[in-house]
Amino acid sequence: MRLDGSRWREFFDGMQRDAFRLETLPVYRVPQEEEAIRRFRAGRPIAEADTATWTARLRMFAESGRVVRRVHVLSRPLTEYLEFEFEHYRHNVAAGEDVRILDITNRENPGLPDQDFWMFDDERVVLMNYEPDGTQIDRRIHEGDPEPYGHWKRLALEESVPFLDYVKDHG
Repeated sequence: MRLDGSRWREFFDGMQRDAFRLETLPVYRVPQEEEAIRRFRAGRPIAEADTATWTARLRMFAESGRVVRRVHVLSRPLTEYLEFEFEHYRHNVAAGEDVRILDITNRENPGLPDQDFWMFDDERVVLMNYEPDGTQIDRRIHEGDPEPYGHWKRLALEESVPFLDYVKDHG
């Protein structure tokens, strides 16, 4: 089943304990980010207003005892988009999201898929499908066994480092 618009938000907000995101792409093409990317290219930092909707939700989740985590698998050098996204991650971390980085520049991928996904409460999985250029195709509820995704979640968390530690060590 596809999850679009309000159905996606209701599904996401229905998590009881936690949400986990695996990100695998060096670029995501998000129409809503185009203006913020233009400002970023012009040397202006990401404004709090650019992240306000998401960070307000992150704070709400944290206040209700729910955890949002993300691991981004990447290789250096960072793409311009990743540099932009790192600025977003700073706001996300300040709002309570556990953002982590798994840098595979000088190592092999530890066995994670090339499939972006969200996992909710270790039971429900939403596959995030993208074109090669990072344009989102759709979000689909995975109807099969969630266990492989639980394994990948645990592996990604074990192999990654907290975002702020990563940027401290890698500029």
